[in-house]
Amino acid sequence: MRGLEESRRLYERYGVDMIDRHFSKWAGRIAVGLVGHGSECFGFDDEISRDHDFPEGFCLWIDDETDRAIGVQLSRAYRSLPFKKAEERSALSETSRGVRRISDFYSRYTGSRGAPESDLQWLSLPSHALAEATNGEVFRDDQGLFTSIREQLLTGMPEDVRLKKLAARIVTMAQAGQYNYPRCVRHGEFGAAMLAMAEFVNAACGAIYLLNRRHMPYYKWQLRGMESLEKLSGMADALVFLLTEDNNEQGRILKSAIIEDVCANVVKELKAQHLTHGSWDYLEPHAFEIASHIESSELRALHIMEG
Repeated sequence: MRGLEESRRLYERYGVDMIDRHFSKWAGRIAVGLVGHGSECFGFDDEISRDHDFPEGFCLWIDDETDRAIGVQLSRAYRSLPFKKAEERSALSETSRGVRRISDFYSRYTGSRGAPESDLQWLSLPSHALAEATNGEVFRDDQGLFTSIREQLLTGMPEDVRLKKLAARIVTMAQAGQYNYPRCVRHGEFGAAMLAMAEFVNAACGAIYLLNRRHMPYYKWQLRGMESLEKLSGMADALVFLLTEDNNEQGRILKSAIIEDVCANVVKELKAQHLTHGSWDYLEPHAFEIASHIESSELRALHIMEG
């Protein structure tokens, strides 16, 4: 059973009764679900995932007033439920189970109590943080507070910010993949060539997620996550090939051709979204044309690669 399914099952078996029996007065102010850190929150978990940082359970999110009233009691009641709370083994991880204040949950990902309030705040947030704040599933939220912030993070990125981030990734694709990868190969610097390739693939993934208006997850899940995208999901196999296949002479020639094919497909989608009209094969001028659509003078003033 996948983590999300298991979490819902445990909530329905134990959590519903706990809330109705002991916290019925506050039931409408308790949001429940599984969102946040971990492969299970993305639906990517398997048997291997369970070897670390994989506690059972669900999360209960409450506002500050509710926390002051029943936070301690609710936490004690949750900890007494009869399922195994797995031990975390990584100092960098944080369980998404148990009682959390809504403000604390979102502060972990956005640095504030809710959604960003300015273009620069949006621009500074890494995509993987936004992906973790909006993945998973909310089982109930009668109050609607947790879900309203979630929806702002899912759909509320200003268009100027999307364009700035997109321009930065497009120019990185040009420099790392179209320019530096073949030059490093010709210099015989094959380690540098693979670093350039990794930069290209990461930027290409970022551009594709932005073209889909989706937040890209943590690097180890970004290629798998592309499978669910509506646009350019077919590029995932090509990007995997670029990272994993041999770097003999024939392989390097083929990789250069695949880089150009990936770039051509991205340009096609840029044109479909009316973000560029040029016929250049090299991506850099497309990045500057994307940036020309940005209305914010503050964002336009930033270097093309910022974002």
